Amino acid sequence: MLTVDNLSVYYGAIRALHQVSCRVDQGEIVALIGANGAGKTTILTTISGIVSSSTGSIAFEGEDITRMPAHQIVTKGISQVPEGRRVFARMSVQENLEMGGFILSNKQEIKQGIERAFTLFPRLAERRKQAARTLSGGEQQMLAMGRALMSNPRLLLLDEPSMGLAPMLVEKIFEIIVEINKTGTTIMLVEQNASMALSIAHRAYVLETGEVVLSGSASDLASNPEVRKAYLGE
Repeated sequence: MLTVDNLSVYYGAIRALHQVSCRVDQGEIVALIGANGAGKTTILTTISGIVSSSTGSIAFEGEDITRMPAHQIVTKGISQVPEGRRVFARMSVQENLEMGGFILSNKQEIKQGIERAFTLFPRLAERRKQAARTLSGGEQQMLAMGRALMSNPRLLLLDEPSMGLAPMLVEKIFEIIVEINKTGTTIMLVEQNASMALSIAHRAYVLETGEVVLSGSASDLASNPEVRKAYLGE
């Protein structure tokens, strides 16, 4: 579904990614794990067109999207849940969801998208008229995910969904990620909580200083002594 080939990205003189190659097959959950500053978020923002690459290519469902602008990439079927949630603070929950459906011209589709979000996240339905800034961190994460799903993406890019959440909420968010995947949405997941990420992913890539240093099935990486020592606290 997605192929990233020899991707290099620079922020000014600083190299964020160096010849990174990875792929996501249809129906998978693929995790990117690594320390802070390893380049995980840069991969997602480059795929979604927010950051430009210096070299390399990105193909989605056989089409080259390397130089495509971000708003056009959304129409192709890729949506991103940004790190730090970034909800529209002054808008209501419902208005945030409507913003996520900006590419939909059919009012019925928008209505169905909102109902889907409220089914996945019943807490949002209870707060549909509340300003997003009044929500808890967990509720804002649910809203950011619901907003990203409004455009009916075939590939969902999830950036640090557990950041700043209580352990009980982290489990709930990961259960919902699995549920979203089971309904047919392919997922690329960036996550600091490596053990949680590997517990739900099919495959994973380990990044260090902008390079892929290990890749394989999530279960193989979870039992790899180096990974256990570096990322699973063992």
